[in-house]
Amino acid sequence: MVEWILWLKAAHIMSVIAWMAALFYLPRLFVYHTEAATGSQLSETFKIMERRLAKAIMTPAMIAVWITGPLLAYGFGEIASPWLHIKIALVLAMSALHGFLMACVRRFATDTNTKSGRFYRIINEIPTVLMMLIVILVVVKPL
Repeated sequence: MVEWILWLKAAHIMSVIAWMAALFYLPRLFVYHTEAATGSQLSETFKIMERRLAKAIMTPAMIAVWITGPLLAYGFGEIASPWLHIKIALVLAMSALHGFLMACVRRFATDTNTKSGRFYRIINEIPTVLMMLIVILVVVKPL
Protein backbone atom coordinates (compact mmCIF):
# COMPACT_ATOMS: atom_id res chain seq x y z
CA MET A 1 0.00 0.00 0.00
CA VAL A 2 1.25 3.46 -0.85
CA GLU A 3 2.40 5.36 2.24
CA TRP A 4 0.38 8.51 1.48
CA ILE A 5 -2.87 6.61 1.71
CA LEU A 6 -1.99 5.50 5.25
CA TRP A 7 -1.45 9.14 6.24
CA LEU A 8 -4.75 10.02 4.60
CA LYS A 9 -6.48 7.19 6.45
CA ALA A 10 -5.02 8.41 9.76
CA ALA A 11 -6.21 11.96 9.04
CA HIS A 12 -9.68 10.64 8.16
CA ILE A 13 -9.95 8.62 11.37
CA MET A 14 -8.82 11.57 13.50
CA SER A 15 -11.31 13.86 11.74
CA VAL A 16 -14.15 11.38 12.24
CA ILE A 17 -13.32 11.07 15.94
CA ALA A 18 -13.26 14.85 16.41
CA TRP A 19 -16.51 15.30 14.46
CA MET A 20 -18.28 12.54 16.36
CA ALA A 21 -17.09 13.84 19.73
CA ALA A 22 -18.54 17.26 18.90
CA LEU A 23 -21.80 15.75 17.59
CA PHE A 24 -22.14 13.82 20.86
CA TYR A 25 -21.22 16.75 23.11
CA LEU A 26 -23.07 19.69 21.54
CA PRO A 27 -26.60 18.34 22.16
CA ARG A 28 -25.59 17.62 25.78
CA LEU A 29 -24.56 21.26 26.12
CA PHE A 30 -27.99 22.20 24.76
CA VAL A 31 -29.68 20.02 27.40
CA TYR A 32 -27.88 21.92 30.16
CA HIS A 33 -28.33 25.26 28.40
CA THR A 34 -32.12 24.82 28.36
CA GLU A 35 -31.97 24.59 32.16
CA ALA A 36 -30.02 27.86 32.54
CA ALA A 37 -31.92 31.12 32.99
CA THR A 38 -31.84 33.37 29.92
CA GLY A 39 -29.28 36.12 30.37
CA SER A 40 -27.60 34.41 33.30
CA GLN A 41 -23.83 34.01 33.51
CA LEU A 42 -24.29 30.26 33.03
CA SER A 43 -26.34 30.80 29.85
CA GLU A 44 -23.69 33.15 28.47
CA THR A 45 -20.97 30.60 29.28
CA PHE A 46 -22.89 27.91 27.40
CA LYS A 47 -23.16 30.22 24.39
CA ILE A 48 -19.38 30.59 24.30
CA MET A 49 -18.81 26.85 24.72
CA GLU A 50 -21.34 25.98 22.00
CA ARG A 51 -19.94 28.50 19.53
CA ARG A 52 -16.34 27.43 20.07
CA LEU A 53 -17.15 23.73 19.83
CA ALA A 54 -19.16 24.24 16.63
CA LYS A 55 -16.77 26.60 14.86
CA ALA A 56 -13.35 25.45 16.08
CA ILE A 57 -13.85 21.68 16.21
CA MET A 58 -17.08 20.39 14.72
CA THR A 59 -17.16 22.23 11.39
CA PRO A 60 -13.44 21.90 10.56
CA ALA A 61 -13.61 18.19 11.43
CA MET A 62 -16.62 17.68 9.16
CA ILE A 63 -14.85 19.45 6.30
CA ALA A 64 -11.79 17.26 6.83
CA VAL A 65 -14.00 14.13 6.77
CA TRP A 66 -15.55 15.23 3.49
CA ILE A 67 -12.11 15.87 1.96
CA THR A 68 -10.33 12.76 3.18
CA GLY A 69 -13.23 10.31 2.77
CA PRO A 70 -13.68 10.59 -1.00
CA LEU A 71 -9.90 10.56 -1.49
CA LEU A 72 -9.72 7.32 0.49
CA ALA A 73 -12.57 5.79 -1.48
CA TYR A 74 -10.74 6.62 -4.68
CA GLY A 75 -7.36 5.50 -3.31
CA PHE A 76 -8.73 2.13 -2.22
CA GLY A 77 -10.73 1.69 -5.44
CA GLU A 78 -14.06 1.49 -3.61
CA ILE A 79 -15.92 4.19 -5.55
CA ALA A 80 -18.37 1.72 -7.14
CA SER A 81 -18.99 -0.35 -3.99
CA PRO A 82 -22.66 -0.47 -2.91
CA TRP A 83 -21.74 -0.35 0.79
CA LEU A 84 -19.91 2.93 0.14
CA HIS A 85 -22.98 4.48 -1.47
CA ILE A 86 -25.04 3.65 1.61
CA LYS A 87 -22.27 4.99 3.83
CA ILE A 88 -22.21 8.25 1.89
CA ALA A 89 -25.99 8.56 2.35
CA LEU A 90 -25.53 8.09 6.10
CA VAL A 91 -22.70 10.66 6.18
CA LEU A 92 -25.02 13.05 4.33
CA ALA A 93 -27.58 12.45 7.10
CA MET A 94 -24.86 13.16 9.67
CA SER A 95 -24.03 16.36 7.80
CA ALA A 96 -27.70 17.36 7.85
CA LEU A 97 -27.71 16.82 11.62
CA HIS A 98 -24.59 18.98 11.78
CA GLY A 99 -26.45 21.74 9.93
CA PHE A 100 -29.43 21.42 12.27
CA LEU A 101 -27.15 21.67 15.31
CA MET A 102 -25.47 24.77 13.85
CA ALA A 103 -28.93 26.35 13.53
CA CYS A 104 -29.54 25.45 17.19
CA VAL A 105 -26.28 27.17 18.17
CA ARG A 106 -27.57 30.32 16.44
CA ARG A 107 -30.94 30.07 18.21
CA PHE A 108 -29.30 29.69 21.61
CA ALA A 109 -26.95 32.61 20.82
CA THR A 110 -29.96 34.87 20.21
CA ASP A 111 -31.99 33.45 23.12
CA THR A 112 -34.66 32.15 20.73
CA ASN A 113 -34.45 28.43 21.48
CA THR A 114 -37.90 26.88 21.84
CA LYS A 115 -36.90 23.22 22.23
CA SER A 116 -36.82 21.35 25.54
CA GLY A 117 -33.98 19.49 27.19
CA ARG A 118 -35.87 16.27 26.42
CA PHE A 119 -35.82 17.13 22.70
CA TYR A 120 -32.03 17.52 22.79
CA ARG A 121 -31.65 14.29 24.76
CA ILE A 122 -33.43 12.48 21.93
CA ILE A 123 -31.43 14.32 19.24
CA ASN A 124 -28.29 13.22 21.08
CA GLU A 125 -29.01 9.59 20.09
CA ILE A 126 -29.06 10.22 16.32
CA PRO A 127 -25.27 10.45 15.82
CA THR A 128 -24.82 7.24 17.81
CA VAL A 129 -27.15 5.28 15.54
CA LEU A 130 -25.62 6.77 12.39
CA MET A 131 -22.10 6.06 13.63
CA MET A 132 -22.94 2.43 14.40
CA LEU A 133 -24.38 1.89 10.92
CA ILE A 134 -21.41 3.60 9.25
CA VAL A 135 -18.84 1.56 11.20
CA ILE A 136 -20.64 -1.68 10.33
CA LEU A 137 -20.64 -0.73 6.64
CA VAL A 138 -16.95 0.17 6.65
CA VAL A 139 -15.75 -2.84 8.62
CA VAL A 140 -18.10 -5.61 7.47
CA LYS A 141 -18.80 -4.31 3.93
CA PRO A 142 -22.00 -6.37 3.76
CA LEU A 143 -22.85 -5.35 0.17
